[in-house]
Amino acid sequence: MDLNQLRAELRQEHKDILSYWARYAPDPVNGGFYGRVNYQNQPDPNADKGIVLTSRILWTFSAALRHTQHDEYHSIADRAFQYLQKHFTDPQYGGVYWSVDSTGQPRQTLKHLYGQAFTLYGLSEYAHATGSASALSAAKEIFKHMLNHAYDAQKGGFREAQSRDWSPATDYIISKYDNHEIKTMNTHLHILEAFTNLYRVWPHKTVADQMRHMLRMFQEHIVDPKTYRMKLFMDNDWRVRRTAISYGHDIEASWLLPEAADVLANSNQDDKSLQKQIHDLAIKMARAASDGLDADGGMNYELEPNGHLNRERSWWVMAEAMVGFMNAYQLTHEKQFLEKSVNSWGYIKKYLLDTKNGEWYSGVTADHQVLGNDKISMWKCPYHNSRACLEMLDRIEHIR
Repeated sequence: MDLNQLRAELRQEHKDILSYWARYAPDPVNGGFYGRVNYQNQPDPNADKGIVLTSRILWTFSAALRHTQHDEYHSIADRAFQYLQKHFTDPQYGGVYWSVDSTGQPRQTLKHLYGQAFTLYGLSEYAHATGSASALSAAKEIFKHMLNHAYDAQKGGFREAQSRDWSPATDYIISKYDNHEIKTMNTHLHILEAFTNLYRVWPHKTVADQMRHMLRMFQEHIVDPKTYRMKLFMDNDWRVRRTAISYGHDIEASWLLPEAADVLANSNQDDKSLQKQIHDLAIKMARAASDGLDADGGMNYELEPNGHLNRERSWWVMAEAMVGFMNAYQLTHEKQFLEKSVNSWGYIKKYLLDTKNGEWYSGVTADHQVLGNDKISMWKCPYHNSRACLEMLDRIEHIR
């Protein structure tokens, strides 16, 4: 595909994604955004609202505002910021709840680090886009709570979740508490992503130190040095408790890790060596993740521990494949990676875009049958696909 055509298609897709969310996500009765909207664009007004959805909407429209300077995105970003501050922020203990009910009352008050990370990510982007001092202050508070209450200074990394008052939790959401899955790849990946975004607006030494620490955790504990795939669930001592091959997370990490290393190296020459290490690691991770691709250009979801290949092609996996392989092309100049990236967009266009009702389906089967029924949910958010468009547009400019 001609890069000019690719750029034009992705620019239009980014506009279409944001147009969909601006039209169908806002809850005009209870405020904020609906917790669930189906494939027919019908909302469930009684659905709970999650911090992951709200903070990702905050990031999406803030990033769109910053990149395009189109003021139409400002009002949705403001709406997300105000709702997050009013309904998700814990006024007694700090941090944010995992979910609230449809009217904004606390539902699940667990202080999950995944949710704290995405809140930090969204607040940082809003501060970057608008110059909001209150958003930056709120982001700093989240960062402080994460370090004070969940950071493991002895073993490294962060514990998966804390109770509302930041005492040890006995219930997790992403991992299994009973199986001692105290530390997870997924949560650590998005903590690193959040710290990187915070550093862009608040280049404090403590943030940089934590970014270096997190990169070291990936090097030493999370990325398998033999396979260059990530270990998924670990105990407090980083011993693997449960794992699989998550192709989508592997390709996503293959560009998020060097993003963090690049941000550090751009502000500190002493981090150039770390940057080189992470770039080399990222290339190997992208090569390993390529095993998840099928002949039709779709990326399979997961190779389960029992050897079963889950051939679902998820919307977020395909979005991350597009960016991850483009990043690998930029690092290596190998055309096979550029082809994989362009083919990922081709697959998305052909099978995941809902040309009738808008946005993307949550996934399709290996024979391209549509899965699910949620355009909007606790997890189905505009972050992966809108971010992929922005990342691709920026990267295309740099390789022209």
